[in-house]
Amino acid sequence: MPDPFSTEPDAPTTLPAGAEAQLAQQSFLSSVFGWMFLGLALTAGIAAYVAASTDMLDWLEENPFAYLGMFLGMIGLVAVISMGINKISFSVAIFLFALFAAVNGFIFAAILEAYTTASIAASFFTAAGMFGGMATYGYVTKRDLSSMGSILFMGLIGVIIGSVVNIFWANSILYWFVTFAGVIVFCGLTAYDMQKIKRIGASGLQGDDLRKASILGALSLYLDFINLFLFMLRIFGSARS
Repeated sequence: MPDPFSTEPDAPTTLPAGAEAQLAQQSFLSSVFGWMFLGLALTAGIAAYVAASTDMLDWLEENPFAYLGMFLGMIGLVAVISMGINKISFSVAIFLFALFAAVNGFIFAAILEAYTTASIAASFFTAAGMFGGMATYGYVTKRDLSSMGSILFMGLIGVIIGSVVNIFWANSILYWFVTFAGVIVFCGLTAYDMQKIKRIGASGLQGDDLRKASILGALSLYLDFINLFLFMLRIFGSARS
């Protein structure tokens, strides 16, 4: 073992293999959360800018199909990033992720206008606390959460179908059932995705493959947090008078 107080020049210092793997994993996780927070910041910035622009809000109100187009575009971007991550370059992956976050900002501008600042803040901090708790659980738990993937996916499909049906039915019981089911599903997905991201960081990926994996991981966590926030807003949100 090298003497930490040695004054000899060029004393060789090497990290154990396990320590190197842990540092690589931590670096990957830092990259994932860095991209996620940048995406959230971009969404929030554009939402605030659009919400403060009367002309842009008026245009969006006069063209309601623009929201549908943006929503379909976001689904397409998620599909391209998720299914085409191995075929696109790292720079393209960054561009598509940034474009997704930016388009989402336009949709969130309507939310900033519809709800009070206090209820938005309460929903945000509640969602942030739940997200942080479930992400921590996914990282530290020894339990294999991979078996939850299919169950959570079926739950997600159920939440989507229930939400669409309730657009036409407008049933309050179904509304609250879908809302609390959505909270449970995205809490579970946060823990599941976090454990999956942790394993990717320890898998030995390098170069562009690792960098693109960080974008894909950031997208997964971004979606988990955003959806948790939206469901919290349905619970705590108060409409502007």
